[in-house]
Amino acid sequence: MFDTILLPTDGSDYAEAAAETGLELAATHDATVHVVSVADSGPLGDLRLPGDAASAKEAIRGRAEEYVDAVLERAEAADVDVTGTVLQGPPEHELLEYARDNDVDLIVMGTRGRGGVHRMAMGSVTDHVIRFGDIPVFVANSESAVEQE
Repeated sequence: MFDTILLPTDGSDYAEAAAETGLELAATHDATVHVVSVADSGPLGDLRLPGDAASAKEAIRGRAEEYVDAVLERAEAADVDVTGTVLQGPPEHELLEYARDNDVDLIVMGTRGRGGVHRMAMGSVTDHVIRFGDIPVFVANSESAVEQE
């Protein structure tokens, strides 16, 4: 049913829960997994990083590579066919473009489940992918991640 599954990751507990679900689905369907993290260094990127803009971008990209590598290791341990990459730009747009360009059959994402004013003010990558994509999206939420908030 699914030949290619996209697993976006940002290193959060929610993304980890989605990765677990996505890897199980991939193993069940003998699918290839594409693990992607988007290094968003735009004006709303990770503003907590010290230093100049170039070193901040480098640090953001380094974090994204670590997130991808962690999921790649889990996929390889589960004997799942996997590839990984780091993209640059607005996550909601980069993920949809990557999914279309790579004939993805399913996107498995995590979400914080925030709604109301917070989502309207900050936006939601998962919400955008669901609304504007034409690929099925499986949204995973971890009870342990929710409890930590």
